[in-house]
Amino acid sequence: MSRTVTVGLDGSLESRAAAEWAAREAKLRGLPLKLVHVWEPVPEPIAQAPLLGAETQQHWSERIPREAAEGLRLRHPGVDVTMEQIPGRPTEALAEAAKDAELLVLGSRGLSGIGGFLVGSVGAAVIARTETPVVLVRSGEQAADEHEKDPTGIPSAATAYRPVVLGLDTDHPDDTVIAFAFEEAARRGTALKVVHGWILPPYYVSSLPAAPEVGVELGRQAAAALAKVLSPWRQKYPDVEVIKESRLGSPANHVIDASREASLVVVGRRIRRSPIGAHIGPVTHAVLHHATAPVAVVAHD
Repeated sequence: MSRTVTVGLDGSLESRAAAEWAAREAKLRGLPLKLVHVWEPVPEPIAQAPLLGAETQQHWSERIPREAAEGLRLRHPGVDVTMEQIPGRPTEALAEAAKDAELLVLGSRGLSGIGGFLVGSVGAAVIARTETPVVLVRSGEQAADEHEKDPTGIPSAATAYRPVVLGLDTDHPDDTVIAFAFEEAARRGTALKVVHGWILPPYYVSSLPAAPEVGVELGRQAAAALAKVLSPWRQKYPDVEVIKESRLGSPANHVIDASREASLVVVGRRIRRSPIGAHIGPVTHAVLHHATAPVAVVAHD
């Protein structure tokens, strides 16, 4: 695997926002940035059309990554920016490109009037097919959005980073996902907020109103389980402040709520090598569509 941050670029506003985020991440990691532009060759009859011919297609397919690379080099001095054009279908080409990357970054359109993502079929398919961490960045994402507001209340990229949020399942914690979140928090010099949502077992629901102490005890057990999972990681990353949040209710909803004050959200995706296809999982699926911060999906066994 070559150590690069790779971003899928198609000239859209969301892919441009993804490229800017990827450049900032490449600088944090001290890695080169690779722009991948996937273009689908047009059918031969269309290629012969005067206005949509092969020369026109080639012109635009070369112009998009070239101009994007030039702009990124100007705005992010010190970041080594390269570009690659790949013919083919975007889903397959991006999934293949991810194999040679340390991180793949894709864009997502923001939902008008609703805080969140419109992931799209390509992004969802790539996430489900690759074992490389994938970050989804919404259209309009700015560097200042990932930082605390300045003393006057104005967003500023000159202030400290907002916390990194990790959605954690204490029943099936995975080292790959946890390590990714701690590393991202350490790079940003910010806190890691670990969010764990737990649901009451069905046989406790009816008895809870009559015995509220049951809920208190279950909450204590959930908090203790979260602390136990994080204990060795806190020793490994002593400089990262850890904020633990264990709450009754939907895990996805709690992570989505926390994303409003996050610089990055980290969730996991279990790798399922099945003939019927790969899946993202319900919690990660919900977070991808409704989180208001960039979302990193980390595949794990």
